Amino acid sequence: MTIIERLRAPVASALLEIQTPVREQLANVPTEMWRIVKADAPIIAAVNAHLMGMKGKMLRPTLLLLSSALEDRTVPMATAMAAVAELVHLASVVHDDSVDHSNVRRGQPTINALFSHQIAVIMGDYLYSRALAELVRLEQIEPLRAFTSASNEMTLGEMRQLASYDALSFSETDYFALNRAKTASLLGASCEVGAICGAPRHRAALRRYGEQLGMAFQLADDLLDYTETESVTGKPSGNDLREHKVTLPLIAALPAMSPAQRSVVNALFASPVPADTEIAEVVQIVTECGGLDYARRKGEEFAQEAEEALAGLPASEARQALADAIAYVLDRRS
Repeated sequence: MTIIERLRAPVASALLEIQTPVREQLANVPTEMWRIVKADAPIIAAVNAHLMGMKGKMLRPTLLLLSSALEDRTVPMATAMAAVAELVHLASVVHDDSVDHSNVRRGQPTINALFSHQIAVIMGDYLYSRALAELVRLEQIEPLRAFTSASNEMTLGEMRQLASYDALSFSETDYFALNRAKTASLLGASCEVGAICGAPRHRAALRRYGEQLGMAFQLADDLLDYTETESVTGKPSGNDLREHKVTLPLIAALPAMSPAQRSVVNALFASPVPADTEIAEVVQIVTECGGLDYARRKGEEFAQEAEEALAGLPASEARQALADAIAYVLDRRS
């Protein structure tokens, strides 16, 4: 089945099916996570309890475990590595929510909203430091190198984004560079670490797969911000526009806009707090000017490159699940 055929298949339960080969290990990842970050401090315990309820779909641990199982091996250490991958991701989420002053994620209050921005910043640091401490405890230098490299890229990407003063001058090149740093780097590292655990001869291919999958993932996420409502995404639709963030749908649509349409976009970005009606109007303009279609095409290109990275890898249940994950990421509804 080609990538396009998989995109047409139902996706509602796809992630659960993708996780089937590693379900037993995946079930142990949360326990490993909270073992790693447990501390005899009431405030950390309180924040950890809230974070447990915010646990997402565990995509990064899933990809790491599937990569480790590529050659039908069971690698006990991979569960701890999967926990580390999710903690690094969670640390970045806590920091991002604080930087963006976001109040809601997945339908629940963020750490900065429930506690404070100071606690969110410090907790993000704590999650990250505990993840690295676990790698040191296990004496795993190659995973340590992969995760710290990804974390460095994520930090630099965030700093470059904050340093961009003229949002509407953000180019397609800038956008893809940001996505490689903030999203693709960690998915690539997760797949690479999985390979280190159980399929080391496929390390480069699996890293490439994860990176391209990450690019497709971010494009899908940015499209959801234009196309889905709060009840589906767990965050307000049009939130990127509300925060004056420029993503590929808008970048692609800008050259095709009439002067009147461009003035509507300019007005939104000049408004400190855009109204819902302004956001809805810009979403409509971006749609009419082909921004969503262009972003979908680019997402399919990255998905195809992810699929090509799997070529030549040994046939197995895990490899099939990695291939199925491409369609899930690109066509997900949440």
